[in-house]
Amino acid sequence: MKRRLVLAAAAALPSLGAAARLSRPAAAQGAWPARPVRIVVVFPPGGASDIVARVLAEALSARMGARFVVDNRAGAAGTIGAAHVAQQPADGYTLMLSNTAPIVASPPLYPRSGYDPVRSFTHIAWLGTTPAVITANPAAVPAKDFPELISWIKAQPKPPAYGTSGNGSVPHVLGVLIERETGARMTHVPYRGSAPMQAELLGGSLPLGFDVLPDTVENIRAGRLRAFAVTSAARQPMASEVPTTAELGFPEIQIDNWVGLSGPANLPAPIVERLRAETVAALATPEVRRRLEERGITGEPLGPEAFAGLVTQQVREIGGLVAGLGMQLD
Repeated sequence: MKRRLVLAAAAALPSLGAAARLSRPAAAQGAWPARPVRIVVVFPPGGASDIVARVLAEALSARMGARFVVDNRAGAAGTIGAAHVAQQPADGYTLMLSNTAPIVASPPLYPRSGYDPVRSFTHIAWLGTTPAVITANPAAVPAKDFPELISWIKAQPKPPAYGTSGNGSVPHVLGVLIERETGARMTHVPYRGSAPMQAELLGGSLPLGFDVLPDTVENIRAGRLRAFAVTSAARQPMASEVPTTAELGFPEIQIDNWVGLSGPANLPAPIVERLRAETVAALATPEVRRRLEERGITGEPLGPEAFAGLVTQQVREIGGLVAGLGMQLD
C-alpha cells in the first residue's frame, strides 16, 4: 500500500455526502447565525489545533457578526469530540476543528466511536497542514542524526519508549511508519495531549518524543530537544535546519497533520457555502495567514468536494495502515 499522501489527488475524488447536502432545502436559513456557533476542538487547550480554532473563531466572529466560540472536548484520540459533533443537529451551530487523528487515524482504533469519518460529517474547508517531527532528549539519547538514532534504537536491550499525544494521533502513526520502514522496534507511550508528553520528555523520563512541529519548535531552538527529521515533503521555514525523512532516504515516512472545518452530516448547502467563503476569505488576510504560519500551518485551502475527497483517500491509506495493526482500544 502506497502511504505517501498526495493532496493533489484529493480534488479528483468524489464527495460521498455532496448530493445529500445539495438536495436539502435551504428553509429558514436566512437568519443564520442567530446565536453563538461552537467550534469543537477534540484535544485539550493549548495545542496546535486549539490555537488554530481560536484564530479561526476570532476571524469568523469579526466577519460574520456572530460569536464563534471554542469548546474543547478531548479524549480517546479525538473520537469523543468527533462523536459529539456527529450527533448534533445539522443546523450550523456546532462545528469541529477537524484533523487527521479523529477523522482518519483514530476510528480504526476505536471501532465503537459511533461515527463514520466520511458519512457522519460535512467537510466544509481544509485549512492547511503541518508536519510531525522526530525528537529525543539529548541527555538520554546520544545519537546526533537519524541514522545514528535508528542504530541506537536497535542496539537497546529493550525497545525504547517514544511518547505521543495519544493513541491514533499522527505522531503515533509516525512511530508505526518508522518501525515498518527501518526495522527499529520501539514501545509506544500515549499521553493525554502534547503538553504532558513533552514535560516527561524534557524531564528525562522519556527518551523519544514524536509530535507536530509547532508544539516542539521552541524546545528544539533552545537545545532542550534534538530534532532528527520532519515528515513533510520539503523543509519547514520554522525549522529549516531539520532535514526531511525523504532527504534521509525514507520517503515513505511522510505524514502531515491537516486541520479543517467540518460539521455534522447534511448541513444545508447555503450554510456550507457561506462558511466556506468566509473561511477562505479569512485565510487570505495577512494577519490570519501570519498567525497560522506561526503555528506551522501551510497550504492553500480546499473546498467541500476536494476536502471530502482527501478524507476518502486518507481513510483508505492511513486508516488502512492503522487498521492493519490489529489493535483496538475499546
